[in-house]
Amino acid sequence: MQAEIITIGDELLIGQVIDTNSAWMAGKLNEAGIDVIRITSVGDRREEILSALDEAVKRAKIILITGGIGPTPDDITKETLAAYFDCRMVVNEKILKEIEKFLKSRSIPMNEQNRKQAEVPEKAELLSNQYGTAAGMWFEEQDAIFVSMPGVPHEMKALMEHEIIPRLRKRFLSPPILHRTILTYGTFEAKLAEILSDYEKNLDPSIKLAYLPSNGIIRLRFTLHGSDEKEMDKILDREINRLYQIIPQYILGTEEDTLEKIVGMLLKKKGATLSVAESCTGGNLSRRITSVPGSSAYFTGSVIAYSNDIKLNVLNINLKSLTDHGSVSREVAEEMATGIRDRFKTDYSISTTGIAGPDGGTAEKPVGLVWIAVASKEKVLSKKFLFGGNRERNIERASLAGLNMLRKMLLKKEM
Repeated sequence: MQAEIITIGDELLIGQVIDTNSAWMAGKLNEAGIDVIRITSVGDRREEILSALDEAVKRAKIILITGGIGPTPDDITKETLAAYFDCRMVVNEKILKEIEKFLKSRSIPMNEQNRKQAEVPEKAELLSNQYGTAAGMWFEEQDAIFVSMPGVPHEMKALMEHEIIPRLRKRFLSPPILHRTILTYGTFEAKLAEILSDYEKNLDPSIKLAYLPSNGIIRLRFTLHGSDEKEMDKILDREINRLYQIIPQYILGTEEDTLEKIVGMLLKKKGATLSVAESCTGGNLSRRITSVPGSSAYFTGSVIAYSNDIKLNVLNINLKSLTDHGSVSREVAEEMATGIRDRFKTDYSISTTGIAGPDGGTAEKPVGLVWIAVASKEKVLSKKFLFGGNRERNIERASLAGLNMLRKMLLKKEM
């Protein structure tokens, strides 16, 4: 079974809002055995929405629509759907009561715009929205299913998980689609493809392998269509076990693992604590660490030592190190790591210092130069990186590199 996603909103087309809804929806549909064949974004214009619907129904039997059903005048999706399905707009009393109850629970007074949200196309089967005032709408026309949802992510996700996906599963017994994802780090996409060239040639022909790089991490996604899920699992297990034999040094984990989760798990297992001293990453490394639920069990805190004064007076960096080698150097990175570990009395620490860009580089120390150090009670290890000219990518890649260096230290692997 095939589906198409249509996202509606001028904010998507001018780059003001990034469309994360489609990626999430596509993942959920794929899990249900439904292929997404196209994703289209259109503005808040009647003719564009109508055209997108006409085109989508030629290709797919499931059309999922998000956006444009809020309380403001620019939200025109409901009226456009009424025109498309040739029906009237009517007030749904059940939805009106749900809206009143929702607003009252939040001490928000009801106004005319909220009441208007209870006006829906007459042909719509309504899906209750427990997190907002815009109901989902289910239509069946032209031998296809059309579903309209709010564009607010948490509202859309609740409708998808509790209403739409269960209905689609019940209606369409699609053959399973299995995905496995292996997380790798420590090499480049082209190099990894070269290493795996023979492996790919001998890969089971029913499997599709995709390389998904992002900030130094490469996800290897295995996709398999079939009819026998148990047999499909066996095929994937066999091929992934072969992969582990070929590139064990690059494999971090599977599926939704992240470096911060892996490092947190290792610290918890050891009963160890961690502190961080950041310069060029500006708190991003700490943000990653604390994004993991339960990180307070091992992460004590950090210092963002952006200025040399903080490096000297808070982290106790040697003035001679700064004078002789500069703030972006092996010596300063190592002293930052030991300084924060001593100050916060932790078992391990990470430090970052570099030139994130776009300015500040020299011929000797170009933009993208980063020194990272990790320290334990026994030793301090440091490494030099040259990431490139993009500031945001440099910050992300330095944060990941620091976590990976600590991971290797915890596992007693070579840097």
